[in-house]
Amino acid sequence: MMGVSGADDDIVQIQHPNKTGDPFIVTVNCPDKTGLACDICSIILDFGLCIFKGDVSTDGVWCYVVLWVIPQSLLLPMNSSYLILKERLQGICPPCLASFYLVQQPSRSSPVYLLKFCCLDRKGLLHDVTKVLSELELTIQKVKVTTTPDGRVLDLFFVTDNRELLHTRKRQDETCERLNAVLRDSCISCELQLTGSEYEYNQGISSLSPALAEELFRCELSDNEVRSQALSPDMAKLKKTIVTLDNSLSPAHTLVQIRCADHKGLLYDIMRTLKDMNIKISYGRFSPNSMGYRELDIFIQQKEGKKILDLEKQSTLCSRLKLEMLHPLRVIIANRGPDTELLVANPVELSGKGRPRVFYDVTLALKTLGICVFSAEVGRHSTSEREWEVYRFLLDENCEFQLTGVAAKNKIVNKVRRTLMGC
Repeated sequence: MMGVSGADDDIVQIQHPNKTGDPFIVTVNCPDKTGLACDICSIILDFGLCIFKGDVSTDGVWCYVVLWVIPQSLLLPMNSSYLILKERLQGICPPCLASFYLVQQPSRSSPVYLLKFCCLDRKGLLHDVTKVLSELELTIQKVKVTTTPDGRVLDLFFVTDNRELLHTRKRQDETCERLNAVLRDSCISCELQLTGSEYEYNQGISSLSPALAEELFRCELSDNEVRSQALSPDMAKLKKTIVTLDNSLSPAHTLVQIRCADHKGLLYDIMRTLKDMNIKISYGRFSPNSMGYRELDIFIQQKEGKKILDLEKQSTLCSRLKLEMLHPLRVIIANRGPDTELLVANPVELSGKGRPRVFYDVTLALKTLGICVFSAEVGRHSTSEREWEVYRFLLDENCEFQLTGVAAKNKIVNKVRRTLMGC
């Protein structure tokens, strides 16, 4: 039975498994709010955990979420970092106060800091720095990376601190010390400061040509992309995504039934879609992976508490869910003059939040392939339908991986997509 917890510490509980390999059990029991399940899944994804199965239920006032999670790509051992996960989850839960039900206060945005450092270039540098920032729980908002002709790299990272401690000298010193430890003698300078007008100036992304934007943001994969993105035979599995709506099983709710191929962040993609469409979740069950597929049953209502009876709204919801499950991330290779550029894009939530760990996963894939990055940029791009987070990487021709030829470029796209999707 749902009810008020005795203390804020009881809002989030993490139960350790009895034996190695079994899932941890994460329980969140707190006042409800629109998009809470999405926010929880975002943190789980950011933490490098895979949701094995899950249950969500709410009476519109109180929410109860149970997730069975398995470490997939943790930056720190779960046994030593679960308290950090607990604090992160507690931070997004509404307070357990009676007055909360009357007025929900808007969440306060975290201040943005500019981390600027200069160092000598080397293979894998960008990912090594990204890994340190992730371990420190610093979220990358924007990036500008430039390589000079003399082999130096000037990096501008605009970051927020999940611990909300970056204003302290101790936290700033810790950040610079950790970076110096990984950069070693190659580090020339390292500065950290609260942002000013330079952050607003760097919000956008360098101009995309109309043809490039059309290719990157199109709703469906073309036949050429299906082949060149090298997801086959996975693509045949992805194409079998099924979404159905049923209004006959509940007098007050519409049942959404989903069967689709599994991928990293699947539950997050579904929950952020429902959140952005102002769909309320009353009950949901996320079944374990079976032969590479997942099945979900979700009882939902419209924002005003009614079933979805309008056929056009039903069609829109099904189409949107299929699109976000099949095509949650865009990855293409393009030519920028004589150079080769990798572009990755993901939708931004209406709340303004981007997808977790994208920059980390892309730089990991490039490091694994032995590809150096000459310059990198992260920013926002708005189309007529939505806002996107766009990652642009100008690849260095002088590396051990040969960038010329269709097969080589397809291999890069394949590796990046598979790393992002957890395939």
